[in-house]
Amino acid sequence: MASGKYDFALAIGGEAGQGVATPGDVLARIYVRRGLNLNTYNAYQSIIRGGHIFLTVRVSDQEIYTHGDKLDILLCLNQDTMNRHLGLMGPGSKVIYNGDSISPGDAADGVELCPLPVSQLTNNNRNKLLQNTLAVGAIMALQGLDFQVLEESLTLRFERRGQAVVDENVGVARAGYDYAKANFQSFADAPPVGAKPLAVWSGNEALAMGGAAAGVKFYAAYPMSPATGILHWMAQNARNLGIMVRQVEDEIAVSNMVIGAAHVGCRAMCATSGGGFALMSEAVGAASMMEIPVVYINVQRAGPSTGVPTKTEQGDLWQMLGASQGDFERFIVAPYHALDAYNSLPQLFNLTDKYQCPGLLISDLLISEGRYSFDPETLDMHPTIDRGELITEGSSPNGYKRYENTESGISPRALPGLEGYLHIAATDEHDEDSTLISDEFTNPHIRRMMVEKRARKFSHALEQIDPPKLEGPEDAEATLIGWGSTYGVIKEAIQKLAERGVKVNHLPIKWIVPFHGDAVVEVFSSSKRTIIVENNYSGQFARYLRSETGLAADGHIRKYDGEPFVPHHIVEGVLEQLAGETHLYVPYQEVVT
Repeated sequence: MASGKYDFALAIGGEAGQGVATPGDVLARIYVRRGLNLNTYNAYQSIIRGGHIFLTVRVSDQEIYTHGDKLDILLCLNQDTMNRHLGLMGPGSKVIYNGDSISPGDAADGVELCPLPVSQLTNNNRNKLLQNTLAVGAIMALQGLDFQVLEESLTLRFERRGQAVVDENVGVARAGYDYAKANFQSFADAPPVGAKPLAVWSGNEALAMGGAAAGVKFYAAYPMSPATGILHWMAQNARNLGIMVRQVEDEIAVSNMVIGAAHVGCRAMCATSGGGFALMSEAVGAASMMEIPVVYINVQRAGPSTGVPTKTEQGDLWQMLGASQGDFERFIVAPYHALDAYNSLPQLFNLTDKYQCPGLLISDLLISEGRYSFDPETLDMHPTIDRGELITEGSSPNGYKRYENTESGISPRALPGLEGYLHIAATDEHDEDSTLISDEFTNPHIRRMMVEKRARKFSHALEQIDPPKLEGPEDAEATLIGWGSTYGVIKEAIQKLAERGVKVNHLPIKWIVPFHGDAVVEVFSSSKRTIIVENNYSGQFARYLRSETGLAADGHIRKYDGEPFVPHHIVEGVLEQLAGETHLYVPYQEVVT
């Protein structure tokens, strides 16, 4: 723990079916209601029973950006967790486990082993999940928290299952609390109380809420991890928010249904992962040709093909850049974190409406399935809504050209059904009045005019988005460049490097298309050394940056084992590159999950 800062992390490990999420949820709720900042990451497998799950919960009285590097408590729900992770525990940490069935092995000096006599404390109850509640009680005691706080949280958690279940869990938690108080050494510092209670959400919930705030009235999806949480939130809240939600038979149908909804004037959105987005690609091009604004979300996971369904990666960037065939206009944005994802969607919808084109948002498992604290008062629940050149009433006196060749390239867009505003919406190339020009009637002059008209829409689009800004000292020894979800881990790594006397700054990239190439070139020209950090093998952003600017970074830090970066990976990569030992650092994943 750093001086003057409360920074505490615990991990819960077990197999699927052992209820790893429940103690994590209970503790997370207690921490955020206490006003503490929260960041969690769940490394899990794509099976219903068995395998290995490792949930990390980190809390602090200051803003935190990752689930961190170190652990203060390890809760082992099975022997496998003990075998895999005991070596992570350092001096001052504690390991809680079922003393009846788990052997601890050799712990490092200063690690306190805290075996719980589960059978004794649960009166030989056969419900194996009660060991989780017992352990939560022990954790509360070791942290110096009042038991009443846990009792209230357990009551809320189990009240739907009846008073008997509530009483059973509260009683077992009390037994674990009292036993830990009597037999183990508590931590010196109890979690402080923050300024006010906070809320907790996942990145997928933030994306869903951002869509709702942006005015989405139609959402369609085919369930595909790690994007399914957006569908869950939408379905749960659809009736109250007046949103039509459809779970559709496949991603091809999904991608076309949202185009249909957007065509009639409804803000529409869908979400999937890379494999599903592959099926959606043709529809993205169709939306562009018909100039229909619609938003597609890709929550990346490790690929290709089925890949590793429950692991994170930034491997879909070129897939998004190359979605569909031909030249066409679209926005691509990669938010930094959950709150940024929430705020990005209203802006993205406004841009797609204004420029009448598709918008693509890139998230990943790390952002979307992580859980984070946030202050509800910081959310703009009523963002500005700009529908662009949308005609919703009246009649056309002199005929209507849906794809009129205007100076800006943006044509008036009428909702279907208005008198005199007839037009064809088709994926063939067309004239200004929507007359199709197929192979038989191709006119090269019209074709060129329409391509240039659509392209002209983006002549001023770059002015609508903020350029990336350099964060950190100007006299840095190195500049780290990352995109999307690497924002938090780079930010925290820079703090750790500063503690070692190493000055490093950070250029985070959020908007991929259109791209502020001039701003990036300016930063490169003044940097002593540039290092690109990304969660893929081939350096997809490094390749894109070179294609847009001609610039090549001095070094790279990459990771592609399915697990996200943690701060020490970046720290070690920077130090090795500053020492001239390598220009490509790939951290070894010491935690087997």
